Amino acid sequence: MAQADKKSLSYAAAGVDYGPLDAFKRACQLEAQTTRSELAGHGYVEPADVRGESAYLLEGSDHFLAHVEEGLGSKNLIADAMSELLGRSFYRAIGIDTVATIVNDLVTCGAMPISVAMHAGVGASEWFNDLDRASELAKGFAEGCRQANAVWGGGETPTLKGIVNPDAIVLAGSAVGRIFPKSRRITGQLRDGDAIVFLASSGVQTNGLTLCRAVADRVKDGYLAKMSDGRTLGEGLLDPSVIYVKFVEAAQQAGLDLHYVAHVTGHGWRKLMRLAEPFVYEIDVIRKPLPVFEFLGTQIDEREMYATFNMGVGFAAYVTAADADRCVSIAKAAGYDAWIAGRVTRQGGRKAVEIRPLAITFESDTLSLR
Repeated sequence: MAQADKKSLSYAAAGVDYGPLDAFKRACQLEAQTTRSELAGHGYVEPADVRGESAYLLEGSDHFLAHVEEGLGSKNLIADAMSELLGRSFYRAIGIDTVATIVNDLVTCGAMPISVAMHAGVGASEWFNDLDRASELAKGFAEGCRQANAVWGGGETPTLKGIVNPDAIVLAGSAVGRIFPKSRRITGQLRDGDAIVFLASSGVQTNGLTLCRAVADRVKDGYLAKMSDGRTLGEGLLDPSVIYVKFVEAAQQAGLDLHYVAHVTGHGWRKLMRLAEPFVYEIDVIRKPLPVFEFLGTQIDEREMYATFNMGVGFAAYVTAADADRCVSIAKAAGYDAWIAGRVTRQGGRKAVEIRPLAITFESDTLSLR
């Protein structure tokens, strides 16, 4: 394939442009701030600098409550396509994915999930007539909650005729968590020289699936195209997400001071600089891409890959350089694959992510969440 054709396949070209999405988020944050005085009657206040982070916090006298609302995106469309091709359900993984995208955001502030709710909007109630698919979705959602040490507290199943396609489902949900004691809150206290520790992902997880579907439409054999590990593209895309709750919990129990953590989802490695304060995030250690990313990289420019996908990194933790090895050990003991990837530096007010082995740099103007 010609290089020009390869570069033409981008997330924006596939139908997801973060420009207007992020602009709407910033507009919502401004309006949302006008409502915070309503908290006083409930005995809570809004902590400083919480807007624009992955989870919203309510501060009480001796604890914080955390709340998150998140959506799966379009990954279930790949499960539907693979079901038609192979005649079996992939919705257990979809259930886990839905929980993961919610609770992985929640724990970024240090909150442990308590209750998770599902939102499953369909275009026609007949979607649930496929009992195997519906059962697998329920089992997977429950499994995700167990992995997050949380109860599945309820949900909503609206029929949205005319809004959602009759053969589709829109999966999302919310979670409530608590930080106790308050000292366990992760606030973003980065320092010059802090280490960046990466925790591995299982693959694509829950972001960039619209672009993945565009790749499948373009390549020979589509979702049945073979990857380097012998599996099909569809199978690789549907690997269930890693849930990182137990890493944060283990770090808290060990007394490890997490200066900041980032859930690497939408915006790819640009999310490493989500914190408002200006730092440069220097990445020196990258791994060979997983087979699913190798395959996607045959159709997508390398810079676009790192701007869109997690590229094998689902979670990042920022600790002192002295705590870096200990952080990796805690993560591994909790069942995660982790490694020291780089460092945080101050460079005269500059904010950027530098992926040094690839000579790829994302400056601050490529991420506008506040």
